[in-house]
Amino acid sequence: MSGSIFYKTKEDVELIRQSGAILSKLHGELAKMVKPGVKTKNLDKYAEEYIRDNNGLPSFKGYGGFPASLCISVNEAVVHGLPSDYELKEGDIVTLDCGVLYKGFHSDSAYTHAVGEIKPEIAELLRVTKECLYLGIAQVKQGGRLGDVGYTIQKHAEKHNFTVVRELVGHGIGKSLHEEPQVPNYGRRGNGVILREGIVLAIEPMINLGTRNVEQIPDGTVRTSDGKPSAHFEHTVAIIGGKCEVLTTFDYIEKN
Repeated sequence: MSGSIFYKTKEDVELIRQSGAILSKLHGELAKMVKPGVKTKNLDKYAEEYIRDNNGLPSFKGYGGFPASLCISVNEAVVHGLPSDYELKEGDIVTLDCGVLYKGFHSDSAYTHAVGEIKPEIAELLRVTKECLYLGIAQVKQGGRLGDVGYTIQKHAEKHNFTVVRELVGHGIGKSLHEEPQVPNYGRRGNGVILREGIVLAIEPMINLGTRNVEQIPDGTVRTSDGKPSAHFEHTVAIIGGKCEVLTTFDYIEKN
């Protein structure tokens, strides 16, 4: 990513909200399917059909050569995991990351699910990572700084002895899936881009149980260097009418 930030109008944000509504409802349907014995490729197949049935296009499919509609990252996979014949099993965690293109605008959201009963320290990782997301979103305000978002996420994760992935970041989003600015999950207060009316961001903490170091394997999946689990939660948000609005929701997931 390089270049200018594209600020959105209220009309643009409304279309991103509509895209986000399709995506959020999809996440709710996928959550019902996440259980032991399910092949990850079946989740991807469902996601693509759902998006197309709702007059959208899967943002990820074909993006940079990515072959699927969902990034499905299991256990130590941080992001960009590929759907496969792998069957989810009790004790796994799985991140489902998806984007929807609708009426010319993208939305992007991710959620890490527990598959059955998981270890207490992994459940804590999921809880804290989701808290990081919402604490970061709370820093998105007119006149704030992007560094405030990253600082807040990093501080909360490290307070709980977890680590923040630095090689992967959130991003601006709109007519392109990835736009400026980059949104790191670490930083310094008072630094970075000033947050202004019309900015739209995908905020996505990626937090590890062990080392913050990651590596990319040949199929493109990024995983933790020590093989310990990683969690990832993401929302699309905007500053519109002077305040932050979250354009995706986990409500459909969490009412299941």
